[in-house]
Amino acid sequence: MKKIWTGFLFVILLTAAQFLPAGLLAAEGGKEQLTYRLKWLFNVSVMGDLYAGEMGFFEGANLDVTVKEGGPERDAIRELELGYADFGVASADQVIRALSKGSPVVVLAQLFQVNPLQWIYRPDRVEITQVKDLKAKTVGVTFGGNDETIMRTLLASQGLSEGDVRIYSVRYDYTPFYRRKADLWPVYVNSQGPIISWKLKRAGERVAFFDPSAHGVKFVANSVVTSVRMVREHPDTVKRFMQALLQGWEAAFKPENSKAALEVLSKYDRDTPRPILEKQLAMTRKLVKPADSVDIGTFDREAWQQTERIMLEQQQIKAPVGVDKVLIQF
Repeated sequence: MKKIWTGFLFVILLTAAQFLPAGLLAAEGGKEQLTYRLKWLFNVSVMGDLYAGEMGFFEGANLDVTVKEGGPERDAIRELELGYADFGVASADQVIRALSKGSPVVVLAQLFQVNPLQWIYRPDRVEITQVKDLKAKTVGVTFGGNDETIMRTLLASQGLSEGDVRIYSVRYDYTPFYRRKADLWPVYVNSQGPIISWKLKRAGERVAFFDPSAHGVKFVANSVVTSVRMVREHPDTVKRFMQALLQGWEAAFKPENSKAALEVLSKYDRDTPRPILEKQLAMTRKLVKPADSVDIGTFDREAWQQTERIMLEQQQIKAPVGVDKVLIQF
């Protein structure tokens, strides 16, 4: 895999390596024990993380990594600050908010090149080919969520206001969409999307997805984070962890490894039928590796900068944080 070192990281590694003893975090048996806190529950969106652990990539890097589920009550950046985790997964908006509050967080890789958060709709009922087609439609939005920020940005980009659409408050329940109380509903296209599509197909209905990135709004999703302290004090550990992690992600999405990847996924997501898991895996592959030439983990720096501008314009942060400065690319 191609590795790119920025001058910032190179200086940190050289400086730190001169003063710290090797194996500072070594546990019994010589392997270093690490905790990796995910952003969400075990499902297809963490495929590469699970694969790296199950298929021995961490072990091959002399690491003993405990991969922990995330969820609505978990904040990986906060756990880094408290010392409960060594690495974590967070979205760009979480990183930017943390930076605005002075958090010493750095970003090591961008796992999704395309944000999986999109809107599902019935093309037989509404036709959405451009943002202006949202006018007078009933759009599901999670107030306080990423989808609210993205939708407001989309509307503003075409001179539309919240009053030009009918906003429907979203909860953890898709019933309003099934009952047609809303025209568009926010979903993670790779995880919830195939499940809802399967259910509606059984009812004789077609679905389509409205992708914000196709209309100029790139809001960065899951990325790997750690603390400045971790990079400075344990540079070799960071290097080995990231190499093993990204090798695991790359391997998980190779077509020849699909069977093995599905076996790993089935172990952690036992409630989802195998045919749905297959569709989820295929859709996730397109989001994390849209082309063979794209290395998983590559930063879309323009998208990070756009995410910061959006949050600044919507007054989610009071001043610029210069997020580009904390993106450390391997």
